[in-house]
Amino acid sequence: MIPLKSPFLFAIPTAILLSLGACTKGEFEAVADTELTAVDPAAGEQQAEHQTDQEAESTQVAKDAYEVTVPDSEVSFQMLAIPAGQFQMGCASSEEGAGTGESPAHAVAVDGFWMAACEVSWEEYHLYQFAGEAKVDGVTGPTPPYVPMNFGMGIDGHPAISMTQYAARQYCKWLSIKTGHFYRLPTEAEWEYACRAGSQTAYHFGDDASQIDDYAWYFDNSNDSYHPVGQKKPNAFGLYDMHGNVAEWVLDGFNAELYAQRAAAGEVVSNPLHWASTEYDRIVKGGGWDDDAEMLRSAARRASRDSWKDQDPQLPESIWYLTSAPWVGFRVVRPYVEPSAEEQQRYWETQIPGIQEIQERQRRGER
Repeated sequence: MIPLKSPFLFAIPTAILLSLGACTKGEFEAVADTELTAVDPAAGEQQAEHQTDQEAESTQVAKDAYEVTVPDSEVSFQMLAIPAGQFQMGCASSEEGAGTGESPAHAVAVDGFWMAACEVSWEEYHLYQFAGEAKVDGVTGPTPPYVPMNFGMGIDGHPAISMTQYAARQYCKWLSIKTGHFYRLPTEAEWEYACRAGSQTAYHFGDDASQIDDYAWYFDNSNDSYHPVGQKKPNAFGLYDMHGNVAEWVLDGFNAELYAQRAAAGEVVSNPLHWASTEYDRIVKGGGWDDDAEMLRSAARRASRDSWKDQDPQLPESIWYLTSAPWVGFRVVRPYVEPSAEEQQRYWETQIPGIQEIQERQRRGER
């Protein structure tokens, strides 16, 4: 069991006292309120619906962390409260290891949300993948994998891997229906804000990559395998494995010109989400066990590729599994203010015709 962390004072943008724990059972407490000055959204970005004054305040006030036990199981996980705030998203082109589409840094504001302390584990994902009695109406489950998708690297306590973004989104839908609370993948902005946890350095712990062994599993220390979640040091928000172990799906699609366009607008961008319009070029963040340290940077972005299914023997290729990407996983978030039922569906469902066609066939019991 990972011990609870001592309380600490964290200021973003005002002081918030947090007692944070790990991915196992424990008590969490968050006290004090924080305020965020309203900002004008940049044109062309996906924006949230108009909120009432009460809803707007709700997105800015510190919440309590909590534990989720998935109904019909003994599986539980922790959700940590991430306060609303503003940060510089992306990095300078001079940052060591900076890649295409990661600069310039630009001002972004995000509303408050809860985020899972750890990556979704196999124990959590198997409840959905092999649903049985846990199956719920209206949610498509994965087809049986043709090989064990842990690829012999371990299951107990390890992060679930090798799922498509669509599969991760369907898991979020399943989890939402099971628990009665709305869960989804994070936006890229939410993910990076949570990873940075108030920092503006290459990594949430600073710029010195020589310290990364304390915080991450990556190429130099992973021994060619992922590892159980929550074994390394967390960031200032109490989140584990934001650097390394497995790269994590976010909702956004990759656009190499997007950051430059935002910066040129000269305004703070509020809750940005760049919806993907193709099956690939969807972003994973944080880097994984097979990556060099530079891919673990807070600003690092990687776009999905069709080569991630190179070993898939099926025709058409599976909409559920990435047979050649055993370093991709995800974690879930829950916004402080739930969107409408119609909006929720957009976070969960696909807009890609080919995936929709396969999905419908499978819902009819066909392949």
